[in-house]
Amino acid sequence: MDKIIKILEELEKQGIPYAYDHFAEGEGPDPPFLCFRCPNSDNFAADGTVYFPITEIDIELYTDKKDPEIEKRLEDQLIQSGIFFEKTETWIDSEKLYEVLYSFEQEA
Repeated sequence: MDKIIKILEELEKQGIPYAYDHFAEGEGPDPPFLCFRCPNSDNFAADGTVYFPITEIDIELYTDKKDPEIEKRLEDQLIQSGIFFEKTETWIDSEKLYEVLYSFEQEA
């Protein structure tokens, strides 16, 4: 998890704030911003116990317009940290925001 926090802190220095899961009601920043969470585990079991703990991690990038430059900055940080990720994109009409989701697993 330390790698992820370092990546997010670096992006925050560049003006992209982040929070775990969500920002508090009324405290959400203007886009772009990031949220991250650990929604599941995908542990490897052996002999009836957790042999290798694995955490699923999602980083969500929210923008009010498509911004390939910010996506590239985040992706470069993930790649430099040796993180293999999957990426999806969704337009959230009710919020008028793009959500670019980066999903990956990491040793807990």
